This record gives sequence, C-alpha cells and structure tokens, in this order.
Amino acid sequence: MTPLVLERSLSQADFDLFARVSGDNNPIHVDAAFSARTTFGRTVSHGMLLYTVFWGLLRRAHPKARQASQNLMFPNPAYADEALRFTATPSGPLAYAIEVRRVADNAVVCAGDTQLLEG
Repeated sequence: MTPLVLERSLSQADFDLFARVSGDNNPIHVDAAFSARTTFGRTVSHGMLLYTVFWGLLRRAHPKARQASQNLMFPNPAYADEALRFTATPSGPLAYAIEVRRVADNAVVCAGDTQLLEG
C-alpha cells in the first residue's frame, strides 16, 4: 500500500482566501501585526486548510469518495510560504493515517486519520 505524498507551500493569500470562504477570520491566520505579537511571531495556517489539501489528494485517488470521519491534531504551526510534506498512508479499506510535516525541520504540523466511503 503506497502512501500518497504531496509537497506544497501555502501562501498568506491562501490563508486569506480560506478565511473568507470558511468565515474563520481569527487574526492569528490573517493579521500579520496581531500575529507578530503572539508566541508564533507570524500568521499560521488554519488547521482545516491543511486538511483541505489532503482532501484534494485523497479525491484524486478516490474520485467518488465521501468523507466518513476524521481525527486531527495540530501539534506545531504551519507558516505561510514554507514547504510542507503531506503524506496519507493507507491503514485499511479507504482509511488513511495522515501527516503534514514542515520540510525545513521535519516538525509535524498535522497528524491524524481519516475514513472515506466510496461514493
């Protein structure tokens, strides 16, 4: 069972667009001045934006699939314009262990699992 892997960077424009689409305008994601005063020091990705990238990756492998469940943790921040590696490792029928790591330091920024249903 071969993992699905994608390397991608998300930009501040991606964060801003996701905020508009989702309605999640938390300043930690979209306000550089606010974020600079936090422990993160700059804006961080929405967790569900990271999962949205996974959803696209999974849909390429399973075009008719529907989401059944997901469990996600976000142990470290993902920042704008940094390379991320998205890995979805099959763990059962239409089930995947998922993980996003920052390429620069290999830190996990998203980990969990998802179960799909065939459409």
